[in-house]
Amino acid sequence: MSITKETIQQHLKEPAVFCCQRQKGLIIGPEDLEDPTIFDDIVESGLMTLSDDGLTIEQVLGRKLIVDADALTPITKDMIDSINETSETPEPSIDKEPSNQEEIPNSKMLHIEISKLEGLKLDIPADMGILPGVASSLEPPKEDKIIRTLVKKYYKVNDVKLGSKTSFENGVLTINESIVDKAIESTPLIKDLKIDIITPENRHVFTETIMDVCPIATKVEGKLGEGVSHVLDGAVFMLTGVDEDGVQIHEFGSSEGYLDEKMAFGRPGCADENDIIIRVNAVIQRGTGMERRGPFAAHSAEDVIIQDVRNAIKKVSDPIEKEKTYHDVKKYGKPRVVLIKEIMGQGAMHDNVLCPIEPAGVHGGQKNVDLGNVPVMMTPNQVRDGAIHALTCIGPATKEMTRHYFREPLVEGLAEDEELNLVGVIFVGSPQVNDEKSYVSERLGTLVESLDVEGAIVTTEGFGNNHIDFTSHIEQIGMRGIPVVGVSFCAYQGQLVVGNKYMDAMIEINKDKEGFENEVAGCSSITKSDADRAILMLKTKMAGIPIKPAKHKWNPEIIENNQRIVDEVLKND
Repeated sequence: MSITKETIQQHLKEPAVFCCQRQKGLIIGPEDLEDPTIFDDIVESGLMTLSDDGLTIEQVLGRKLIVDADALTPITKDMIDSINETSETPEPSIDKEPSNQEEIPNSKMLHIEISKLEGLKLDIPADMGILPGVASSLEPPKEDKIIRTLVKKYYKVNDVKLGSKTSFENGVLTINESIVDKAIESTPLIKDLKIDIITPENRHVFTETIMDVCPIATKVEGKLGEGVSHVLDGAVFMLTGVDEDGVQIHEFGSSEGYLDEKMAFGRPGCADENDIIIRVNAVIQRGTGMERRGPFAAHSAEDVIIQDVRNAIKKVSDPIEKEKTYHDVKKYGKPRVVLIKEIMGQGAMHDNVLCPIEPAGVHGGQKNVDLGNVPVMMTPNQVRDGAIHALTCIGPATKEMTRHYFREPLVEGLAEDEELNLVGVIFVGSPQVNDEKSYVSERLGTLVESLDVEGAIVTTEGFGNNHIDFTSHIEQIGMRGIPVVGVSFCAYQGQLVVGNKYMDAMIEINKDKEGFENEVAGCSSITKSDADRAILMLKTKMAGIPIKPAKHKWNPEIIENNQRIVDEVLKND
């Protein structure tokens, strides 16, 4: 497969290899040379051996071939009439601050020369620019503008019990056992529902597949994304489930087994090491586990129980353990960036609830499948306040559970970065049908373009079918001249089968040593370290600094090396 004229500039320093047989007298062009991106596969197959004496593409373009050459033959100096002279072009320094301002033409320069000045007084309007369209240096810089504020008040949970009334007093959360009956009655698809408490020291217990981990929070003032929310710290809900025949509610892999072996504790979407887990196990109608209505019934029933707890913590007499204040801020003079979160929307059990009434709730929200999977813009504070309830039952290791969005590392990192202006978070679904994928992706590209951003990060959970959308999203953004970084699980099992020229800055989130979906809940989800690498990668690309091409095969050493670079940069900030 010959290299294309559009991509040859990216590979001028790569080895020059004939793609097909070529005869003496040929003037070498891009169409005669093999695409370097597939060299690894060809070498591995034994069809080609690169030569230490081989020339680079920039050295041979336009030169005359003086001998006949076979396919997959590296070009050496004795095969061509002469070699192009090349010079090393220094890479831009990271210390050089990029500018997106247009150069001011010299013809419009205002020149004033005064040889002698005595007693001169000038009154110049403060809003008068020196040149048309250029702001006056006397105008004070705009200050950052706080658009809205969210306050989270955390209350420490020391113990969880089942009792006759739901309450929270003196660090003890009591859940009314009879609320389970109300939850079962909430939907005819629920055939049984059980609730129990799992303490940190007693996690070697069998569990059915882990469908979700949900934080406990409620609004006490304002709407989602602003005002005040009460949050319980030290306890989370965990939803598990099977159907009447004992079939696990899962899609690609199931996480049933001993809990201490089947959850990556401490990940953003999981329970933390010292959390008390309130397990709700649902049994749904047989045969509905792979339909949207089955898993949704389990989540809805659990939400009835959680809402009873939310009502109990709206007024709390316990002292506040900690308080966090979050601002949606418009940062003037800082590059505008956007975060795109691709979520599952392929029908069956792939779905999510957007913007419910209560943090991390179900009631009042809309499912992205019902919305046609089109892009939905949210503020960073809305995401941090629980604007997403995850319903998807994809592979456990790569699944972003409800708690993940409640403390999404990329939202936290981008929102708090003093060098970037995060304008919002876009959630876009992954449809099943290819025509719908194209439609949704084009809508995303138009939306991002209209935001006038200077950079974007695209993430996706899981792998496989949704990588088609993931690739298209990156292309739709990149083709509009916007630097874009992709974040996904690929590794060995989920390696990309499609790509494009804009996918030159990718972040791998796999945590499994063998590069597989290991069926440990939350294992290969996005962590703070992944977010740090993605943000620095975006800054690098926005600055115009070249990013080295990735190896053809998954290589953990590259990730480790990149992480060392990021850690060093952050340490010196």
